[in-house]
This record gives sequence, C-alpha cells and structure tokens, in this order.
Amino acid sequence: MQMPTNDFKQRLLAGEVMTGIWLGLASPYVAELAATAGFDWLLLDGEHAPNDLQSLLGQLQAVAPYDSQPVVRPPYGDPVLIKQYLDIGVQNLLIPMVESAEQAAALVAATRYPPEGIRGMGSMLARASRWGQIENYLEKADNEVCLILQVESPSALAEIEAIAAVEGVDGIFIGPADLSAAMGYRCQPGHPEVVHAIESAIVRIRAAGKAAGIITLDEQAARGYLDAGCTFVGVGVDALLLTDAMRKLAARFRPS
Repeated sequence: MQMPTNDFKQRLLAGEVMTGIWLGLASPYVAELAATAGFDWLLLDGEHAPNDLQSLLGQLQAVAPYDSQPVVRPPYGDPVLIKQYLDIGVQNLLIPMVESAEQAAALVAATRYPPEGIRGMGSMLARASRWGQIENYLEKADNEVCLILQVESPSALAEIEAIAAVEGVDGIFIGPADLSAAMGYRCQPGHPEVVHAIESAIVRIRAAGKAAGIITLDEQAARGYLDAGCTFVGVGVDALLLTDAMRKLAARFRPS
C-alpha cells in the first residue's frame, strides 16, 4: 500500500487559491454533507467545538472519499494531542495561539519522527499507516504533514518573519476575531486599524515565502483578502449557516 499524497499541501505550496468552511458541529454526517458542497477544504475544529479524537476520527472517515480536504485545529499546540491527531490520519494541522519562532519550532518537531522531531514511534497501531501496511511509512510521513500556524495577537504579528523562517512551517493563518479583541476592537474585525494590520501581515507572510490564510464571514472582505494575497480563506461556519437558514425560514412563517 502506498502513502497517500497530501494534495492540499501541494496546492498550498504551489500558491493555489483554496476556499473552505469551518465545521464546528462535531458530526460525521454534517462533515460528509459539507464534503459534497465543493469546498477545497474543511476545517474540523477542536478549539471552539466539542470535538474529541473519536468525533474527529468519524469525520475523517466520512470525508475520505471526497475531494474536499480535512484540516484539523486542536485546542492548543500540545505535542501529545498532535501525536494522536497524526496517528488517526490527520495530515493538515492548523495550530492556534502561536506567538514565537521558538514555539513554531517546537510544533514542527511535534509533527516529525526522530531524529528530526519527537513524534512517538507507534505507527503500527495507527490508522495513518493503515496499521503498518503503507510501505516505508516512517520515511515518508514527515513530508506529507502540512503545518499552518495561527497568529492572533499584535505580539504574534510582530514575529511573523521569524515564525515564517522556521523550516517546516507551511503557512501562517491570521485569526481576525482574537486579533481585533487584542487590539482593543472586540467584535470589530472590520475596523480600519484591524484591517490595516491584517493586510500588512498578509504582505509580510507572502514576502517570507509562506501561504497566508484567514477566515471571514463577510463575502466582500473575503474577496478583498483573496485580492490581497491570501490563498487559504475560510468563508463560512456550518453552525451559523444552519441557524441563519432556520431562523429565516421560521420568520417567514411567523404571523405578521
């Protein structure tokens, strides 16, 4: 059995524009539904959604037959949790709350087998290796991991060049909600000062040779960030799309 090629990573490194959706409902059924919609990628969220290893595994299995590629965000950059995510078959990671090059280097190490990193040597027990059936899995696995780091504070933005320079970092994702709050504009990601900081960060990320990403629920803003150089853009959230559609439907049937 051959090692599956990480098409998402190849497209990201090639600079292709890819849009996706955030999945927070922690449901394999919803994930499979989303995988049929035509998005390039699906973010399975473990930071702000009730996902655990079992629910993530179910979603990975549900979307496996489809072209949409899963990206998984853990609650934080814990090497033990990263090891478990990789073992169940996650190849694309978005790690939140990254503040420094030192932290970035530690996260890279968590995704690599020794001697390059610290990932545990338990591949024979792992879905990722198809339980030992993938030929030369240990020699190939590191190259198929895509690591995107999330910066979401002014101090993190100040370290963009240093973070981007860490070998093994494939992209940098800007978290607009936390960034706007940290800048004193909570719930105002569209504030001119926040937008200026984001646009400046995008330019610096691209100048450093890395892919730049962001999420926004504003379609005009999404197109603006694509024009600014972002190639990894989240344009919706499953829970919000569902509740918005249900509320609008209910409103149409309420007595006037």
